[in-house]
Amino acid sequence: MWSLGNSMTEQAQHQPETFPDGNTEFTLDGPAGLLECIADVPEAEVRQPAYAVICHPHPQHGGTMRNKVVTILERSLRELGLATVRFNFRGVCESQGSYAEGEGELQDLLAVNDWARQCLPDHELWLAGFSFGSWIAARAAHTLNPRQLISIAPPVERLEFEAVHIPGCHWLIIQGEDDDVVDAQAVRAWAEDIDPAPQLLVMPQAGHFFHRRLMDLRGLLKNTLREHLPAPAP
Repeated sequence: MWSLGNSMTEQAQHQPETFPDGNTEFTLDGPAGLLECIADVPEAEVRQPAYAVICHPHPQHGGTMRNKVVTILERSLRELGLATVRFNFRGVCESQGSYAEGEGELQDLLAVNDWARQCLPDHELWLAGFSFGSWIAARAAHTLNPRQLISIAPPVERLEFEAVHIPGCHWLIIQGEDDDVVDAQAVRAWAEDIDPAPQLLVMPQAGHFFHRRLMDLRGLLKNTLREHLPAPAP
C-alpha cells in the first residue's frame, strides 16, 4: 500500500488515495470541512505493519499538530517503524470548522482514521495524544480498538476522563512530575482506579511541555513501546 521514498516534504494534495511515501502535507474531507494533515513513513529496515494517528493539545489554547510534544511523539513512533499521521482539529490553522467541545474533535479523529484504514487495511492501529489530544484518543479507543493507546499528560481534572471506556489494549500513560497544567498526583490517583491498570510512567523534573526533556521523552517512548510492536511484515 505504500512505497518508501525520501523524507522531503511532498507537494500538498487533497485526499490521497494511498498513504504517502514520504513526509507529506495534505487535506482530508472531515465532518466540518477540510482537515489539515501530515503523514510520514519509517525507513524500510524498521517498517512495521502498523500506523499511528496522533492528536494534539487543546485547540483553544494554541494546540496544533506541530506542537513539540506531538512532533517528538510522531518521531518516536516513526523511528520504531510505524507510519504516522497527525492532523489539526477543526478550526485550527487551515482546518475548517470551529471548536466543538470535544465531540466534533472526536469525529475529526474518526474521519482521519477512516482514511488511514482505507490506505493501510492490513496494518494495526496505534492511537496517541498529548493533553487534550489524549482525551480524544482515549475516547476513540473504545470504538477503534487499537493495539496500543498512548496518553501523554492527560488532563484528568479538566476533562471527563471518568467516562472513558477502558481500552482492551496496552495503555501507556506518561506524566511529568513537575507539570504545572496537569496535576501529577491526580493522574496517579486516576490511573490507580483503572482495571486493568495502564502502564503509568512519571518523568521526574518534567513540566507539561517537557521543556529540555524532549529527548528523554523520546527515549522513554521508544524503550517502553518497543516490546509491544507487532511482528515485522514479511
